[in-house]
Amino acid sequence: MRRANPPSQPEPGAAAIARPGFLRRMGAVIYDALLLLAVLFLATALALPFNGGEAFAASQVLYPIYLLAVSFAFYGWFWTHGGQTLGLKAWKIKVVSANAQPLGWPQATLRFFSALLSWACLGLGFLWCLLDKDRQGWHDRLSKTRVVYCEEKR
Repeated sequence: MRRANPPSQPEPGAAAIARPGFLRRMGAVIYDALLLLAVLFLATALALPFNGGEAFAASQVLYPIYLLAVSFAFYGWFWTHGGQTLGLKAWKIKVVSANAQPLGWPQATLRFFSALLSWACLGLGFLWCLLDKDRQGWHDRLSKTRVVYCEEKR
């Protein structure tokens, strides 16, 4: 009797699936960065009354933590609800787990913080897509996720 692949393992032949290239992924990243910037402006406007209407000082550590939490909520919600941020949707790609299933919150959390690591290393984790045979970045590998083309709906 043949055993089925465990859920954390990719399907056989998964590496042969065409994966979006670096430029398409960066297009989605830039699109999402602009949307996130607008969300962060709104989040700041909502937080200003709690700071007496004054600008946040560099010594106020809760403000950057708040913005990080808002950023995580932005990406996490989209990744766990269909696998597409608006940028990914515009570029017709989505994020799925290694076995092509939707992401859950634990996996979205790992992907978010892995992506921060990819950026913190001067973007090398994203540039890695250019060298990787499966076109995956560090954050894809670390979180066991992949970016794939969306299937055409006819």
